[in-house]
Amino acid sequence: MTASQPMTGKVCLVTGATSGLGQATAHALARLDATVAIVGRNLEKSAATVAQIKKLSGNPNVDFLLADLSSQAAIHQMAQQFKERYRRLDILINNAGAVFMQRRESVDGIEMTFALNHLGYFLLTNLLLDVLKASAPTRIVNTSSELHRKAHLDFGDLQNARRYRGMNAYHQSKLANVLFTYELARRLGGTGVTTNVLSPGLVATNLGMNNRGLSPLMKRLVDRMMGISPEEGARTGVYLASSPTVEGVTGKYFVKQEAIPSSPETYDEAIAARLWKVSAELSEL
Repeated sequence: MTASQPMTGKVCLVTGATSGLGQATAHALARLDATVAIVGRNLEKSAATVAQIKKLSGNPNVDFLLADLSSQAAIHQMAQQFKERYRRLDILINNAGAVFMQRRESVDGIEMTFALNHLGYFLLTNLLLDVLKASAPTRIVNTSSELHRKAHLDFGDLQNARRYRGMNAYHQSKLANVLFTYELARRLGGTGVTTNVLSPGLVATNLGMNNRGLSPLMKRLVDRMMGISPEEGARTGVYLASSPTVEGVTGKYFVKQEAIPSSPETYDEAIAARLWKVSAELSEL
């Protein structure tokens, strides 16, 4: 693996960056001298995260944008604000996500896991494609999980309305992340915009702590026994964002900075095209 190189002059947008994996990724990019914009839902938490990253990295070029990425109106508004504030976008890192053990719907009436973990990636990326293309060569990095291998897309019940199981919905959203990445790579051929997807591994973060009944102590014990640190989990994303080794590489699935095969279903172009069509309809693109 070739080490990451300085990113002076590069503009990076990182979603889900007020804690855990996203925060570690944003901090690492700031340390490489990139201009970093993070996306968070909470004003105070976003401001505190930016202040911390500035202090620890010594990089003053860190800012935040506010958006609930399960809301399509909020995504539209945030994308417009980004374009008004920045003249270019070199790296888009889609990282925001959550697990919902009880079925919930977004403000748009879409099952929350699918709305946030997949449609959030899909809509934001499409809204920023014009600036990504204008700034090329540029990169899109999507965060998935090895748990995508446990999933199968049921187009008759994509939103898990018949029988909801929280982890099953999460697995499906991570499969959708990989399918979306591969289809996007096909559509972006020749534009100078590359897109890859990664699994960070089992990272000790706050993922899942939004659910009632999950003991913080129990989660900490599990993370301590099995989870890697957010900083270690962020390495592959930072590598894909910054390393010259992957310049021009697109449509690949990475684990521990290495491209490996994803699940067989992810290579079915008919499934990927159908998911794209459904996603475009649900997000009214």
